[in-house]
Amino acid sequence: MIAVVNIFAISAAVFYYMGKISPLAFLLSSTLWFALMIAFWWLLPFLIYRKAATFKDHFKVSFEEQHLFLENERGSRSWPWKDFHRVVESANFFHLYFNSQSFFLIPKDAFGKEKVNDARHFLKEKIINRK
Repeated sequence: MIAVVNIFAISAAVFYYMGKISPLAFLLSSTLWFALMIAFWWLLPFLIYRKAATFKDHFKVSFEEQHLFLENERGSRSWPWKDFHRVVESANFFHLYFNSQSFFLIPKDAFGKEKVNDARHFLKEKIINRK
């Protein structure tokens, strides 16, 4: 959806530059783009995270030799490493994929700056990327 909105905004700018659309149409399309970007990047995440109890919990994640262990005040859960099919690293998270549509996020902040590299190597060793 975001890609379509950005293509629309770029197209509107190009058509305005070429003189194919009026300044009012360009202003309206730019306002629409700006409103949608605010909704996607700030408004929707704020509303979702504010309502979901999961995002308010404090979790403790442990990497053990045979499994990943997760616990909070209400209980605990573990997964064997073989349940994960892929690990992807983004700027702030490790994404541990169960399948192509389901994944588990681990924030890098949980490790501290000095231990992120150790966690990266451990995850890549335990999770063999397969499709």
